Amino acid sequence: MSEPYEHVPHHLLHRRVRDIASGVEGELMAVVYENVSDAPTEHWVELAYIRGASGLEFTTAAANVEPAD
Repeated sequence: MSEPYEHVPHHLLHRRVRDIASGVEGELMAVVYENVSDAPTEHWVELAYIRGASGLEFTTAAANVEPAD
């Protein structure tokens, strides 16, 4: 089995972004290619980790991240 995640470069790292799915804004802390399956078959997705105003991080699909105006 391979590593559970791999960091992915992203042009918005450490910038203020918006999750278009929820409308929540925060700082993009990381984008990772992560195995989200707990089954024998791996399922890899690109997840964005965003730190909101509360200081807590949440995840969303990397495709849902856009610059905050």
